[in-house]
Amino acid sequence: MARLTILDASVLIAHFDREDLHHDRAGRILEAAGDLRTSVITLAEALVTPTRRGALGAARAGLARLGVDEVTLGEDAAVRLAELRAQTRLKLPDCCVLLAARDAGADMVATFDERLGAAAEGLGLSVA
Repeated sequence: MARLTILDASVLIAHFDREDLHHDRAGRILEAAGDLRTSVITLAEALVTPTRRGALGAARAGLARLGVDEVTLGEDAAVRLAELRAQTRLKLPDCCVLLAARDAGADMVATFDERLGAAAEGLGLSVA
């Protein structure tokens, strides 16, 4: 059974930017992961630079090739995000990653952010 992996923006940004320090590592993570999903907020964050560069279409096509599905914010998202923020002291975009992982029943979070990774492990998730 394929592992369900929630992607942080850091992984998506690195994957689409060949100059990014983590570009090669992002590619390896994406190749090894099974079912890929990301929070709607995380996806928006990852699409900012391609949008500024006029490359939104290419980025969306790349996401489709990778098979990345979007996890929408569920019911009571505001309250659950507030609870995660209070519990973890992470910034709200990082809490969106954790909430998406919970809502989707993920096994793993892929991130290059050490604090987010530690919080994910604290919630019982594997980290790539």
